[in-house]
Amino acid sequence: MTTLTPFTMPKWGIEMAEGTIAEWMVAENAPFTRGTVLTLIETDKITNEVEAEKDGRFVRIIAEAGQSYPVGALLAVLSNGGEASAAEIDALVASFRPSESGFDPEASSTPSPPSAPPATSDAAATDIDPALASPTAIQEARRLGVDLAQVQGSGRNGRVFAQDVHQTAYPSPSVSLAGPFPATPPSSVLSTPVARRLAALNSVDLSSVAGSGARGKVKRDDVLAVLKQTGAEAPSPPAPDMSAAPAGDHAAHFDVVPMSSMRRTIARRLTEAKQQIPHFYVRRRVRADRLLALRGAIQGERPSVNDFIIRACALALMEVPALNIQVHDKEMHRFSGADIAVAVATDRGLVTPILFGADDLSLTDIHGRMASLAQRARTGKLRPEEFTGGSFSISNLGGFGVEQFDAIINPPQGAILAVGAARPEPVDDDGAIRIVPVLHLSLSCDHRAIDGADGGRFMAALAKLIEQPHLL
Repeated sequence: MTTLTPFTMPKWGIEMAEGTIAEWMVAENAPFTRGTVLTLIETDKITNEVEAEKDGRFVRIIAEAGQSYPVGALLAVLSNGGEASAAEIDALVASFRPSESGFDPEASSTPSPPSAPPATSDAAATDIDPALASPTAIQEARRLGVDLAQVQGSGRNGRVFAQDVHQTAYPSPSVSLAGPFPATPPSSVLSTPVARRLAALNSVDLSSVAGSGARGKVKRDDVLAVLKQTGAEAPSPPAPDMSAAPAGDHAAHFDVVPMSSMRRTIARRLTEAKQQIPHFYVRRRVRADRLLALRGAIQGERPSVNDFIIRACALALMEVPALNIQVHDKEMHRFSGADIAVAVATDRGLVTPILFGADDLSLTDIHGRMASLAQRARTGKLRPEEFTGGSFSISNLGGFGVEQFDAIINPPQGAILAVGAARPEPVDDDGAIRIVPVLHLSLSCDHRAIDGADGGRFMAALAKLIEQPHLL
């Protein structure tokens, strides 16, 4: 017997409100086995692989690659392997109601619940076997007057959960879709959505394009290379309304690029940080010649300068625990270990993987773990728990030649250290003037929880450790 179940947008983490379908890994009606990667879903900071829990097939794929959908939205219709008629599939899609488990960080803190049908009687949910429905589902069924016998459960062996009750009780919201481009036509060639769109707009046969991606996948640059060889040009964005453009001989031309989910999250969090957190800054010059000399004397694979700074910050936090904190409204969480978040630049935006218990790690351990975290951050393979939390942050732009800058605090942490490039500067060395490499450090602190004296003590402890690296 064929069983159809909805395949919905999962929820990873309490703040996840939506996800983006990066790519479908299986085709519609193609059978798959347990453990097969079905789709890649991008969240704020990582790309998640969704694996099949059991054998089956997608009898209908609804969500489009490259599009974002809220948590609980219907992405596809899943079959246990058998065939299903179009009428059966249409019936499931028409009766589906998205669950309300999503969390919108930009919504009001006290959202009004959707209108629900009035409760009629407790009889609809009485005498229900707990194995057939969860306690919350029974409670919601009583409140909403839903007959659990008429609810299709999404759990194991058809067990009914609260979201199944909500899908039955609440009306389906109307959806209006609009956009400047027509829908991208489907293709049997393994390719990205952007590549398929470019090929369709320029009448390029994707089967004739050599793909440079994994398993021969055709990417945007592959299609652009074919267009360049044939002398064709990629389609330009719609011409701007010149009636609204400022007068002048040179009108501005630009591409409109929507923010990714990750970029929108970064924008929201940093805006809130600058608006709500009273920043103050403590800056200090620290000579780095001895640290660089010690690093140069290490045989084999050497820790980076950033690894030394991470170790120094971890020890300084143990000496000045007033900075090793998180700020939560009217409470401060003081940490016994240094959980240091390190900013890593990726193609998709800034990610801050965390070295937990950095005060107990040697330079060699920090180097190995940081290299692994940075590599997985750049490929979107971090697990949520690897970049959530932390008691202190470090942002190092020295590798880009930046000499000095101030960083924005990453809430709920209380402080962040900005590190610039080491440059030769004169310093007083026991009465003698020497030209040595000097680091410019800037500490951003949350004045709600950290005083200036605490910031000064931390910077003094940090400077001592960097200028006397044998202490590390």
